[in-house]
Amino acid sequence: MLDSGRQVHSLVIKTGFLVRASVINALLTMYFNCRSITDAYGVFEETRGDIGDEITYNAMMAGLSSMGIGDDALLIFKDMQNAGWRPTELTFVSVMSVCLWSRVATQVHGQAIKMGFEDCTSVSNAAITMYSSCGNMNAARMVFLRIKEKDIVSWNAIITSYAQASLCADAIFTYLQMQRDNIEPDEFTIGSLLASSEFLVVVEMIQASVIKKALILKIEVSNALLSAFSSLGELNQANKLFHEMSHRNLISWNTLISGFQLNGLPAQGLQQLYELLLSGLRPNVYTLCHALSICASISDLQHGKQLHGYILASGYFPQISLGNALVTLMDKAMKLWIVLRLCKILAESYPIRPTFTAVLSACSHSGLVVDGIRIFSAMVNTYGIEPEVHHFSCVIDLLSRAGFLDISERLINIKDTDIDPSVWWTLFSSCVAHGNLELGSIAARFLLKTEHNDPTLYVLLSNLYANVGKWEESADVRKLMRRYGVMKQPGSSWIRS
Repeated sequence: MLDSGRQVHSLVIKTGFLVRASVINALLTMYFNCRSITDAYGVFEETRGDIGDEITYNAMMAGLSSMGIGDDALLIFKDMQNAGWRPTELTFVSVMSVCLWSRVATQVHGQAIKMGFEDCTSVSNAAITMYSSCGNMNAARMVFLRIKEKDIVSWNAIITSYAQASLCADAIFTYLQMQRDNIEPDEFTIGSLLASSEFLVVVEMIQASVIKKALILKIEVSNALLSAFSSLGELNQANKLFHEMSHRNLISWNTLISGFQLNGLPAQGLQQLYELLLSGLRPNVYTLCHALSICASISDLQHGKQLHGYILASGYFPQISLGNALVTLMDKAMKLWIVLRLCKILAESYPIRPTFTAVLSACSHSGLVVDGIRIFSAMVNTYGIEPEVHHFSCVIDLLSRAGFLDISERLINIKDTDIDPSVWWTLFSSCVAHGNLELGSIAARFLLKTEHNDPTLYVLLSNLYANVGKWEESADVRKLMRRYGVMKQPGSSWIRS
């Protein structure tokens, strides 16, 4: 694109059209769109003294602002006034977008007021965002209150400012005031509100509102709801919303995959990745980074290698973020190799019960299923050591983490075997991840007897019912949780390690 633009520029010079300010301004816009600051400055320096006008300066400031070069934009703003050109509405909107210091922001806003732009809604909207970026919420609020003709951008600017400042209550109050003033929210309003919502009741209120106003049909709104439910740990609601969406884009899939990962459901996150591939959409770098992180977190080297092959075949590599994720995965692979070697040495050198307990525990936490079973078998058959409760607990933990729940169940049913509560937690969490309602219910009944005040238990049990489509039972568990007064903190992981 840049080469084509330079060819057009040469043609303009040859045909003599470079003497027109409108052509110069178009060239500046073109070069900034091509992200060529050097070429843009070349055109500007060559023509600003004789041909350029205030639009030329505005084009430079807008271009520099869009590329985040705030200092240069402020210098152009100063040069514009020194050259005798009067700043326009667009001038102040562009300059305010790059003012990151409170003192400079106050000076620029004061100059805008002095030149008669106080009643200009677009300038005031830019001032709200400017003051918010400087951390001066009082000034942002005062500018908003003084706007005579507020538009949807005004309301969105102040709501977004409150959201970014973690002032959830102020954002909700402003949203309610907006509706009282008969201003209809849009997808940007809802997105900002949901980003600042810290409580499920607020998210559900917003969800009811967007359904009533048909905003739920906009994919940006649905994606924002997905993100909000996921961040609060409400994966059953997020999953339900996802499957009710009439249209999903890559952001929808990425949000759900990351939600499962962040809430301790890695297997379901990988399952969503496979469904994404089957849907015909192509994962992006963000998707693949999350998938690699999932594989590293659960020591799933087989799927990690498959993802590595997909990345190479699809032309994503080299990408810095993907490279870092692959390094983490390979680092985990090296640790597993070291653990495997250590396990073998320990088991062969010190074949006693405590040694095998330590070795089996290491295999469990490293995901070495085959090696763990081999060592357990050698303990019994080769060294003639009768397994104790700790050994069975380690093996059940090992199998459950890897998803072999049917084998875990058979071990649990062995006569006179007492299972450690921490293993029940691992077994229960694995049942939730793999959707095993029957065994999960058994584990839950045991845990309810000993740890009925732990909110983790209720949340996981509710998710288990929801994941297999038993929505009424899921709701009953939530009611039981409220009846006992069991509370949970939003946004944390509900999987025990």
